[in-house]
Amino acid sequence: MAKCPCCGRNRSWQLSDGRSKCRGCGCRFRERTAWQASRLPSRAKAELVQRFAWGVPAYRQRFGRLASQPATEHYHRVLRACMAHAEQLRAPFEGALECDESTFSGARKGKRGWSAAGKVLVFGIVKRDGLVKAQPIDARDRASVMQVIQAHRREGSLYYTNEWQAYATLRMRGEHVIIRKEKGRPVGRDHINGIEGFWSHAKNWLHPYRGVPRNCFHLYLGEICYRFNRRREDLRPLLIKLLKITTIEQLEPILVPFD
Repeated sequence: MAKCPCCGRNRSWQLSDGRSKCRGCGCRFRERTAWQASRLPSRAKAELVQRFAWGVPAYRQRFGRLASQPATEHYHRVLRACMAHAEQLRAPFEGALECDESTFSGARKGKRGWSAAGKVLVFGIVKRDGLVKAQPIDARDRASVMQVIQAHRREGSLYYTNEWQAYATLRMRGEHVIIRKEKGRPVGRDHINGIEGFWSHAKNWLHPYRGVPRNCFHLYLGEICYRFNRRREDLRPLLIKLLKITTIEQLEPILVPFD
């Protein structure tokens, strides 16, 4: 349902000219999609989408630039917000699931490990031989982890995790297989190679950006999940379609304003 820009209500009906009319205040308005929000020419926007699909950062486009660097970075941020929004709408997983947590941060001096300063904690779920979901968490504790698992899985799933004690209650939500390791290698035939491979993929993908703003990290993580889940598809037509069906109002909860 379209949101009225005057009174903020979500009650409206569609008019014959494509606009919407609010049932409360009578305001007539037209929803702006992410594609329409940019004033760049359509040809320039399509080329920016192609370069983004190839993974070319904005700072590497200073030669043969289609728009100014701030405009390019803003357009990339809108694209990431669309991808993150699409991943939020994904249905909960079921079946064999691999769960794990990781940290993201640049190299720095001082304390290492989970308690190191400046780290972003991320929890991820991978469906065996399939899709992934990942999101930042506030703390590495049982409550934070179980909240994510509860939201993104169906009852009766089979869980593969490491030996961390926070996963002990998973046996009450389905079957639970604990992966034990010796010298970094799993003991037996069970493994969590899927989620560990995703962590490696995500950190390698972020490396060329030479650091990302902390307040935008959730958008970069949504982009990585979107790319990973569609790794066998051509992203250009998918992204253009996504820009044309996603409205700015849908992106407001996650889109970070451009400085």
